[in-house]
Amino acid sequence: MPHIEEKVESLEAILGQFIVNTTRFENWTRENIKEMNKKWGELASKMGTLVEDIVAPNIGGIVKRYFGCADFDFFAIRVKKRNTKDRNKTREFDVIAVCDDKVIVNETKSTPRITYIDDFIAVLKEFHDYFPEYDGKKVIPVFASLYLQDDVVNYLSKNGIYAMAMKDDTMDLLNFEGIKE
Repeated sequence: MPHIEEKVESLEAILGQFIVNTTRFENWTRENIKEMNKKWGELASKMGTLVEDIVAPNIGGIVKRYFGCADFDFFAIRVKKRNTKDRNKTREFDVIAVCDDKVIVNETKSTPRITYIDDFIAVLKEFHDYFPEYDGKKVIPVFASLYLQDDVVNYLSKNGIYAMAMKDDTMDLLNFEGIKE
């Protein structure tokens, strides 16, 4: 029987080592998944700012061509602003451009969704709570992405929001004719 006892002890030792290694592997896997999720989050965030970085320089040409604004009194990207009526609320605006009697408010998304447009519509209703200094100026809302599907463009048009996306070799408004002023 000593031979069987040695084999059992050997198997117990191997099983013990297997359990330790499995636990280590599970911990290593968990840590790697956490790290990978963090990197995916960083990449998604960078994609959002990358699209914003492509859209922002195109705003000037679009506004000049379609709305007759040659020079801006104010132009800023990623403007963080506190709500003047509810100081607990702050909001980031992707682009705010002001010229003469117009304020261009841009929202840019790397992956456009109807819910994002609905959120933008809600923000537009509160725009002057963030920027009371532009009261009396015409607010021109522009929703931008690299590509906008027809149903998204139609939804934007229906809600009086300009749709800006790539067209040929530059960005353009896809629904200028479809917005009723």
